[in-house]
Amino acid sequence: MTERNGHRPYRCPVEVRWGDSDRLGHVNNAKVVEYLQEGRIKFFRSELPARDAVVLRKMDVEFLRPIKDSSAPIEVETTVLRLGTSSFTVRQTILDRDGVVCAVADTVLVCFDPETDTSQPLTDEVRAVLDRHRAVTPTG
Repeated sequence: MTERNGHRPYRCPVEVRWGDSDRLGHVNNAKVVEYLQEGRIKFFRSELPARDAVVLRKMDVEFLRPIKDSSAPIEVETTVLRLGTSSFTVRQTILDRDGVVCAVADTVLVCFDPETDTSQPLTDEVRAVLDRHRAVTPTG
């Protein structure tokens, strides 16, 4: 993604663990989803000011290249695609040690009130943080 006007992706390393590989030597697809979750958790803990509850509503993952032990260290890049009233969509990209894209996921997350089991609007503070990580598409 392009960095411009203060908008930037969030990037973090994620370990490829010894037991994550299947018999073909590829990281199991369920583990790839765990890597994406780990990237989101690091993003939330690092960037969001409040510890509001967020639940996953929908996830679409495209597996482009196998991740192997030799792919490590991998990096998960998180950008915000859309901000709604109570939900937001993030795109996460998993990159191998050479910067090659291995997987891309779009995930819809909803701010949630655990006491009422209902969605709640994004606060202005959370919205401002998410906006700083909004994807910028090249123009022209």
